[in-house]
Amino acid sequence: MNLKKLKGKGLIIHHWDADGISSASLLLQNLSHNGIINKTPKLGNFFLTKKELNEYSEFDYIIILDMSLPKNDILTLNEKSTIFIFDHHLGQEITQVFHHNPIIKGENPEKYPSTSWIVNDFLGNDINLITLIGIIGDHEKRIEKNNIFFKIITKFCNENKTSINEILKMTFLIDSNYKIGDKIAVEKAPHVLLKYKSLKDILKNEKWNNNLSILEKEINLQLNKPVEERKNIIIKKINSPYNIISTLTRKIAWESQKDILVVNNGFSKESDQIYIRSNKNLENLISNGKSLGYRCGGKKEVMGAVVTKDKTDFFVKLILEYLS
Repeated sequence: MNLKKLKGKGLIIHHWDADGISSASLLLQNLSHNGIINKTPKLGNFFLTKKELNEYSEFDYIIILDMSLPKNDILTLNEKSTIFIFDHHLGQEITQVFHHNPIIKGENPEKYPSTSWIVNDFLGNDINLITLIGIIGDHEKRIEKNNIFFKIITKFCNENKTSINEILKMTFLIDSNYKIGDKIAVEKAPHVLLKYKSLKDILKNEKWNNNLSILEKEINLQLNKPVEERKNIIIKKINSPYNIISTLTRKIAWESQKDILVVNNGFSKESDQIYIRSNKNLENLISNGKSLGYRCGGKKEVMGAVVTKDKTDFFVKLILEYLS
């Protein structure tokens, strides 16, 4: 399947993090002649709103990157558009569309660490910074435990006079846009990456650095607040307007090596965010959550969800029972 042969009005729907943004950047570079545009869902939503579904039905083809959107959303879009999905999250293969996700087909996740890698490989590109941003954005320092990709990244860094720490800082800067709640900046980011001429350009982005300063203060504030522990599970409840839940969960997990459950009651007036990082396999929890109608998704070791406030306590209870 040759993406360059696509005709008509095209749309990329991508995740808001560094992997989603870098994946979108790779495709925009490849499809720039088509006049394709990119959008991200409402920040924090692992699904499309009715308004988004209506707006996106105008496109001839839609490419979805780094998001395991609900099957019903995909099939609704497929009624009027040709759909392509590139992803590495857990989920159900949607056979009615082009669904390129080696993980749900039983492949080893360690060989497909990011959607950016899957997209770059599909396009037949050489290894490049944008692809590595997606990988390191999803795994941070833990990528050093993946022998295959640690060698690839180390070789790239040596050849380009950079380091894993510098690329990691780039991912923090890119992620700062969604964490601060700036959807427009998220959608501009793939284009910004394409315009930059050197590695240092990313590190010097003034807006992204200002975002990061604000977020670091908020993260430290929340980290210093007390946690609760039940049956070796650490539970932390926060009330923050910023989208820092995954970062907080990761930092707590690194320090404790225990199962972590974080709930953010400050996400919106209607909904709460829930995020889990665990040593257990969360695949069945994700499947159970989806079967109950919860908007959730993730990978083997992580799960994120957005639930209405009236459902939070019940879902948290379900999670604690599963982790216990």
